[in-house]
Amino acid sequence: MVDARSVRSSLESLVAEAVRAAIAAGDLPDVAVPGAAIERPKDADQGDFASTLPLRLARAAMKPPLEIARAIAGHLPADSAIIDPPDVAPPGFINFRLSAAFLQQQVEQVIALGPAYADLQIGAGKKAQVEFVSANPTGPLHVGNGRGAAIGDALASVLQAAGYDVEREYYVNDAGTQTDTFGDTLYARYQQLFGRAVEIPKDGYPGDYMKELAAAIKTERGDAFLRPEGEPAPAELNVIGIELMVRNIRDTLAAFGVRYDQWFSEKSLYGGEGIYDTAIGVLRENGQLAEREGALWFTSSELGEDKDNVVVRSDGRPTYYASDIAYHYDKFIRRGFDLVIDVWGADHHGHVSRLKTATRALGADPEGLHVLLYQLVVLKRGGEVVRLSKRGGEIITLDELVEEVGADASRFFFLLRSPGAQMEFDLDLAKKQSSENPVFYVQYAHARLSSILERAAEQGLTPEGGDVALLTGAHELGLVREMLRLADVIETVATTFEPQHLPHYAMSLANAFHAFNDAFKQQNDSSLKVITEDQALSRARLRLVLAAKIALARVLHLMGMSAPEKM
Repeated sequence: MVDARSVRSSLESLVAEAVRAAIAAGDLPDVAVPGAAIERPKDADQGDFASTLPLRLARAAMKPPLEIARAIAGHLPADSAIIDPPDVAPPGFINFRLSAAFLQQQVEQVIALGPAYADLQIGAGKKAQVEFVSANPTGPLHVGNGRGAAIGDALASVLQAAGYDVEREYYVNDAGTQTDTFGDTLYARYQQLFGRAVEIPKDGYPGDYMKELAAAIKTERGDAFLRPEGEPAPAELNVIGIELMVRNIRDTLAAFGVRYDQWFSEKSLYGGEGIYDTAIGVLRENGQLAEREGALWFTSSELGEDKDNVVVRSDGRPTYYASDIAYHYDKFIRRGFDLVIDVWGADHHGHVSRLKTATRALGADPEGLHVLLYQLVVLKRGGEVVRLSKRGGEIITLDELVEEVGADASRFFFLLRSPGAQMEFDLDLAKKQSSENPVFYVQYAHARLSSILERAAEQGLTPEGGDVALLTGAHELGLVREMLRLADVIETVATTFEPQHLPHYAMSLANAFHAFNDAFKQQNDSSLKVITEDQALSRARLRLVLAAKIALARVLHLMGMSAPEKM
């Protein structure tokens, strides 16, 4: 059987062979020929695939594109098992339409592959790491973090489907000034529980969650961490506080459906394995460090950056940039990832170029590093912007969002827009139980598919033994055509890192199913139903329903969503 990506490859081969035959026959001059450029037309009426090669070949061949298209089409095989005879269209397109027999057999392929349907081998076993969320463990995850979680998790799933060996990772920022400030804030709240009149640091964390954290520690350990007034916070209290925050973050992400293969501690960079020292040593050996003004600088300007960057401050403390250099040394050199995707908030934009420069300086391929930046999320309810939590008067947490609209709706809406576009999240729409809500529309399609199979089973009908050759209607083959696009979508997301194609495809597939199912309702002819008096036809259509259910569940699961059997 041939999958959708193989269809494109097969067509590319057919076109290339036809060009060679046209040249040999003297119908085209012997010139260098670029790739066949097989793509999907924007207008489905023009066919399933099209080649723009004649347009690209016109200058070299010194012939009109339409004449070139006719010459190539004339040498394409007339008995292909995949396509019907091609059409030539102005100004120089060769349009291909998949044959009915081929489309019918794809129903069997989908059923045979099941949950692995549309898997590709783009990655061919290469190691990929997707690091996402990685919020400082100094507070609860907020709605913006949720967008990063949905994007990163979906990308990881698609890369797995594309043949990569994927690891999901959370980088725990448990070192540096922010965690010190967190510890000082926690200790102030802890002391307040014992009647001390102390204020949190000026740049501390004022949220009520810090009070709750301090109360939990007091309940568990009593006054074990209380020190004489004026003394600094005990280090152990900071460690325990960070551990509790990380545990809360894990729980939040688990409720959101995200689980990591690795939780990487920033502190470990400076621990026993000496990752930080090794990475800095590589830069030093390569002559890319310089001491100036009492600090240590990475001479990145020599590698194309606008300026050099400090890696060790004058007081001896490494900068965040130094930590990132060491961390990416660990990713590329020590652990050997071929592809590294960092999913960051848009406020890190200025850091991307210098991190790629450091990656190259460490001896890794900077083309293997992709930093995906996502914009802010604006929540709306009743047309008004929602700015504050109903509980604490602070930022709205991811937990609150999931509690209100659910993890599935949250994920879908987070993925719906390009990561680089600021998005408005309509809370009212996300909760609607109607076709206006795209989440409901897609999941309801899966539930309807399940319902048809269940209703058929009650009547003693199953998809087993159905003859797909009986599927000849335009609405039937149209649904198959849409199912076949899934491989294209996986390829696009795996190569462009644009996960917004997933929800848009899910809506298109759901729409194709609804069109297929509604076509029966619009006819009075009882033979135009999924379950008819004709058992052979019914079984054939039930095979199509089963295949569509598999394809729709696949895209839902790639987005990290459930595929409900009932709604």
